[in-house]
Amino acid sequence: MDADRSARQDTGATEDPPHYYRVHVFCCVNERPADHPRGCCLAKDAQDLRDYMKARAKELKLRQVRINASGCLDRCELGPTMVIYPEGVWYAYRSRADVDEILKTHVVNGGRVERLMLQPSDKGAPAK
Repeated sequence: MDADRSARQDTGATEDPPHYYRVHVFCCVNERPADHPRGCCLAKDAQDLRDYMKARAKELKLRQVRINASGCLDRCELGPTMVIYPEGVWYAYRSRADVDEILKTHVVNGGRVERLMLQPSDKGAPAK
């Protein structure tokens, strides 16, 4: 039992319900002005890549998986970015091949695409 759940039980709080989705992906498609110093994910093909990811998940008949567009995830300079729950793993991605790798490795097989993962300390452009 995790510490949060234990603490809730100690206070008599109700247990969290089961997850509605097995995997929930949030893809930033936020737009900022062209001259914004941090840039934005939308200007880096985020909408097309998110649409591709959603279509591929449907083609692959992935069940209990939701691919959502999100507003700003506040990591614009690293974008486009996504975060996958329930694990809370962040990725920077650039291409359809990156999306395919994330779907296969993380969403389907439960692994991680380390070369695309973001760490909390990451600033600026991710390593290639």
